[in-house]
Amino acid sequence: MEITPTIRAELDKYLKQEGLSLTQFGNIAGINRGIVSGIVTGNSPISVNQLDLITETMGLPEGFFYERFIDDYIIERSPNMRRIERLLYRCAELDKLGAISRIVGQIMDNLLYSPKLFEIAEALLAQGRHAAALLLYENVAEVEKYQHSERLAVCQYRIFTIQIGDDQNQNLRAATIFEAFVERLDEIDQLDALKDLANVYRSLRQWDRLDEMARKMKVKAEIQYSMKHQQKKREHNESEKKLSRPMFVYITYADLLCASVCEAEGDFQQALDYTYAYANLDWVKEKDEDTRHWIGLFQHWAEGNTYVYKLLSGDISVLQDYVEYIAATSGSNEQEEISKLLNVIIAANRFELDVDDILQRFETEINSFSEQPPFDDMYTQQVIPDYIAWFGYELAYYDLHRGSYIDGFKHLMYSMISYHKLNNETYFINCMGLFLHFQDYAVPETKAAFLNLIEKVWMNNVEKNGAADHRS
Repeated sequence: MEITPTIRAELDKYLKQEGLSLTQFGNIAGINRGIVSGIVTGNSPISVNQLDLITETMGLPEGFFYERFIDDYIIERSPNMRRIERLLYRCAELDKLGAISRIVGQIMDNLLYSPKLFEIAEALLAQGRHAAALLLYENVAEVEKYQHSERLAVCQYRIFTIQIGDDQNQNLRAATIFEAFVERLDEIDQLDALKDLANVYRSLRQWDRLDEMARKMKVKAEIQYSMKHQQKKREHNESEKKLSRPMFVYITYADLLCASVCEAEGDFQQALDYTYAYANLDWVKEKDEDTRHWIGLFQHWAEGNTYVYKLLSGDISVLQDYVEYIAATSGSNEQEEISKLLNVIIAANRFELDVDDILQRFETEINSFSEQPPFDDMYTQQVIPDYIAWFGYELAYYDLHRGSYIDGFKHLMYSMISYHKLNNETYFINCMGLFLHFQDYAVPETKAAFLNLIEKVWMNNVEKNGAADHRS
């Protein structure tokens, strides 16, 4: 087994090769001669800052000696938390995730390190270094899994939010795991946690779970809102600052979510009742600008959704009013335009309506759906991509059934690619079924693109599942 030279041995070798004295090297590196001497002789420990200066002076890449530093100063010596903290930050900056895993794995047997590592994880998350933060959260959660602590629940919340991405199967697993920890969070933190869970379940069309999260959120928010106005405690007002939205929003948003569940179940009258509930916000006591902003949003959403639920229940007379409502608000929120026009095309397919003029009117907006920028909150990150893929499917259904085969297959292929990216097998299969139903009208190039996509998906599944590639 080859023995890796220590950092001090490498430094000593470099000094001899370059013919540098301790003083000369120290002057170049900006390190006191005595410190350089102590490092070479092994009489003085080395700090991460000093190691970075030495690495730079020797002309080596940043972080070149970090793995050896772990061996020399963390594994072989009693861990020094100040030294470890600095090294973790530097490893995160350089994306050295393997080194972070080694460091944490070496020290996490001691529960005393858990609070500090959690603090570092929070700082890394704030810096946007999600992969590094995730490693720390996972290790803290693993060590504290039998502690039933609030810190454990917060770790699980952070893990959940970091892991949520394009893969809807992974999102479902992450949400299911985190759901068991919600009740361990602080009462205020539970509101945002339930909101985030609800939005993920909404994007997955897990209506039963969405309904459960929404109802829990409403009950908890009503209790907190009542306490806020009865007690007027300073501590309560301080804790409310942790929320991402005014407290009343969690009550009204729960009604909006329950309305969406009723819509999915075809109970449009109940959906309307929930909509009327969140439209009437006379009970809200706050009068500040943020409150007025949110009240305006809910009233705007209520107006649009009132049209939607009447339209989807078969009241076609409201279609033109709904279209004018969409036009009046066009450009104010591109994400909302997706859901609004999705409702139009769903109604068109359900009731065999001709909406060519409407689609032409909003052609620019429709063409921009695939160019949506990255999203930073759970709703737009999860629900909107699903709506875009769904819109592609409904538009393809509309075009194909009306004989517009070129446009229909174009939209269908876009929807299939989107659902493949989202790893949503159910709706990917729906797209396949629609394609096969109209395959006789597809040109050879379109059929080839379809078959290439199916083969790509098959190969990805083979690789992911480790299935044997059988060849005759």
